[in-house]
Amino acid sequence: MTFRPAPLRAAAVLAAVFIAARVVYRVLFNGAATGTPVLLDLPPLRLPAPYAHVVFLGPITSPGLWTAVLSALPIAATILGFGLLNAWVDVSRGFVRLARGGPLQGVARMLVVAWAALPALADAVASVRLTFRLRGERFGPRALVPVLERTLEHAGRIAAALELRGFGSRASRQEHHDDGGPLLVRDAQFRIADTRIKVDSFAPPAGSVAVITGPTGSGKSTILRGLAGLLSHVDGGALSGTVQIAGTDRASTPPRDTAGLVGVVLQNPRAAFATTRVRDDIALALELRGMPSAAAKARVLEVADRIGVSALLDRDISTLSAGEATLVAIAAAVVDQPRLLLVDEPLADLDATARSRVIAVLDALAREGVCVIVAEHRAAALVPAADSWWTIEGGALVPGTAPSPSIPADVLPAAGPDHGRDPVLTAAHLEVNRKGTPLVRDASLALHRGEIVALVGPNGAGKSSLLVALALGEGTGTTSDGGRVALVPDASDDLFTRDTVAGELRSAGRRLARLKNGTAVAAGTAAARLARLRGGVHIPIGNGHPRDLSAGERRILAIALQTMDDPDVLLIDEPTRGLDPAARTAVTAALRTAAEDGAAVLIATHDLDFGHGLGARILPMRNGVAPSLEAVPAPEPYVPAPRVQTSVPALAGAQPGASTAEPADVPDARKPHRVRMPRGAELAVLALANLAALAAFCWPLLAAALPQDAAAATPYIALAIAPVAAVAVVLSLDGSVRSAHTVALLGVLAAVGSAVRVASTGVGGVEAVFILLILAGRAFGARFGLLLGAATIAVSSALWGGIGPWTPFQVFACAWVGAGAGLLPRRVRGRAELWMLAAYGVVSSYVFGLLLNLWFWPFAVGGGTGISYVPGAPLGTNLSSFLLYSLLTSTAGWDTLRAVTTVIGIAVVGRAVLVSLRRVKPVSGKSGKASPAHAARTEFTRTPEWLQHSR
Repeated sequence: MTFRPAPLRAAAVLAAVFIAARVVYRVLFNGAATGTPVLLDLPPLRLPAPYAHVVFLGPITSPGLWTAVLSALPIAATILGFGLLNAWVDVSRGFVRLARGGPLQGVARMLVVAWAALPALADAVASVRLTFRLRGERFGPRALVPVLERTLEHAGRIAAALELRGFGSRASRQEHHDDGGPLLVRDAQFRIADTRIKVDSFAPPAGSVAVITGPTGSGKSTILRGLAGLLSHVDGGALSGTVQIAGTDRASTPPRDTAGLVGVVLQNPRAAFATTRVRDDIALALELRGMPSAAAKARVLEVADRIGVSALLDRDISTLSAGEATLVAIAAAVVDQPRLLLVDEPLADLDATARSRVIAVLDALAREGVCVIVAEHRAAALVPAADSWWTIEGGALVPGTAPSPSIPADVLPAAGPDHGRDPVLTAAHLEVNRKGTPLVRDASLALHRGEIVALVGPNGAGKSSLLVALALGEGTGTTSDGGRVALVPDASDDLFTRDTVAGELRSAGRRLARLKNGTAVAAGTAAARLARLRGGVHIPIGNGHPRDLSAGERRILAIALQTMDDPDVLLIDEPTRGLDPAARTAVTAALRTAAEDGAAVLIATHDLDFGHGLGARILPMRNGVAPSLEAVPAPEPYVPAPRVQTSVPALAGAQPGASTAEPADVPDARKPHRVRMPRGAELAVLALANLAALAAFCWPLLAAALPQDAAAATPYIALAIAPVAAVAVVLSLDGSVRSAHTVALLGVLAAVGSAVRVASTGVGGVEAVFILLILAGRAFGARFGLLLGAATIAVSSALWGGIGPWTPFQVFACAWVGAGAGLLPRRVRGRAELWMLAAYGVVSSYVFGLLLNLWFWPFAVGGGTGISYVPGAPLGTNLSSFLLYSLLTSTAGWDTLRAVTTVIGIAVVGRAVLVSLRRVKPVSGKSGKASPAHAARTEFTRTPEWLQHSR
């Protein structure tokens, strides 16, 4: 148990504010006239009806002030007590414990995902902030759209990862049977939208490595997702023919029920981790099938040692390099001893050394009996380890041939050419530090117009940091340039802030006009620029979403956006990541076009062959030094030892030298699946719990109808009912988050909401989180809005240590805001929909303020003032006192500003955010038809099943 002082400090501040507010209320209403001496004799002022019982101001005495302070101490002590509790109790670890079992398992796992998503959200915000600077735009409300796009993609990857590791599975390992091989595909077709891939026969044996190649968009990921079960059970695609995983029919069995047979590593594994610590993420699949804790820990240690990540077990996921993240993802995929391992683009983000290590691990797994299938563009590096080659031609998977392996060579510094003219950008002994860590130590370079320079080096060499420093003029040292420097960052999709390609081009035209001091820009200038850069590549210019383009098309569009004003220097980070040879050729043409237009082009890349193909001057970088004082050595080529084929995977049984802390064949310990509450009972519990919560909010007014003795106990009953009602709601809805997709979407959006709430709450009543709650509730429905509002309060309260007696009331108030948006008329669309949501935002802002004021009003004001709650007083008297209190303290100020903030937010980003959320709406898994957006993306998100009203 670790003591965290921040929650206690926050509680101390809140307690002091509460005491000060109690004194102010006592002075303003009826004065503070207990005893003598009189410090200030203010003339009393009785207000007109219906507030005739209220006296404004009055005499102020020392004993009166002291009495006001003493009356506030019990509540202040309660606040400090909760602050002390929050300082000692790590609520986020409580989420993890609840997620391992019990009646709140689904909701708790959603909270775990939310907590794990916070670092990824911080990275997304930092990345989008950088790209807004690179675009020359102010980082404002519109930045919410690209941040949300990134988080939704993150949610999709987490959903797939949870599904593939067995989240929500009812199957046991004993249910699976073996027909003699890990995979059998015969006379099959993989379909999604307009994509059709035919596979006549594909049955790689156990203990082999099969490599699938093909151009971008040809269907490599589609095949892997089909084999994994995501295509037909998540993506909305379909399978036909024979597709069997160890004798299990793939089309009829969801991926969660074959988690023990298939391990999957999707693209960009860093975005698919569902926890914050390496050890926890590797163990997740074991926890999901109920393996005892001791056995799971032993298995994690064994697998980590075999994969070579033992030193990383206690590391935070966010601190992993690209190579480390890939190895951890492989460890998480094989910890449950699968027969089949599917790996999508494992070498895309890696330098040569990391690539060699990953290849060695894949080959070692094959030696142990696992059937490994890899889809990869940079396939030449896999030549030493591959047993069979396959390619996609004409919409069919057919046997292929091994590519010619490239021969690695040491990268030596190259002298700059003598251009006979001054360079357009120079840097001498540049240093860049971030949070005290040196990223660039000594970088010197000179760039000339029309030349292309390739900055090469291993992961962590400082290449990206150097490019950012050159683009933004940061760092220490000597730099000089003669014009604008444009950067296309590694995360180039963050440059897209509009929801259509045409919108991006129009925005680029307007930005160009601003740069030219308002000079009119001819219509179609941006489109013409894109056409020049794309060459023979067709990029649809219309109402399609930029993120639905292929990887190469997106990279060319980003280059076009950043070169609209003909910059003198163009910097591009990893221009070929994820691109097939044809797409690399298109990007090569775009870079050469930019150089021909007079720009000096500097790229940072791991793809040395691409640099040579450009005819680029090679600038090596190592350990923050450029040019490197020594050659960047090429890794020793990986040469596997002769492989011993096995008929039964070694991972499925005892292994020589393996840990004996746990028997290899552990009986399935999956806990019985909890039967979901019948819908009628669920609705009844929800209705009663919400009515009880509403009564807890309204206790000061309801108590007027009770006898005086009973009314005295009402505050304590209300404080007890609110948390009980919250638990009842969560229990009844826990079955609604049994879907991995629900968990991922709710968790990631709750992380966004909690971050927005923590950043905005307290600034004059601004509640920017209402924008997200209303739009998400509108897009996904009332249940989703209810859960999202509650989860946002839970995560944000744990984040800043603000859990207290007020928490259940905040939970219900925000939950009702999200749920109410989901109950609005569904047929309203277009501008009318935004007007409707804005009006709802105004109403909900005021109702929210009134509800939160009502339950706390008697505690906040105390007794003895003109606006105090009086037990047993007529309802009209208490109601008028409350309305005056609320008007002066909240309605006229905080609530109004909250309403204005919500309306402005919906007006500015409402349409774009709704488009983003609706892009992840569900598709039919039976028809085999998907929207174009789903067909274009390999990393897919889907709305949970219960949002489709299916049971």
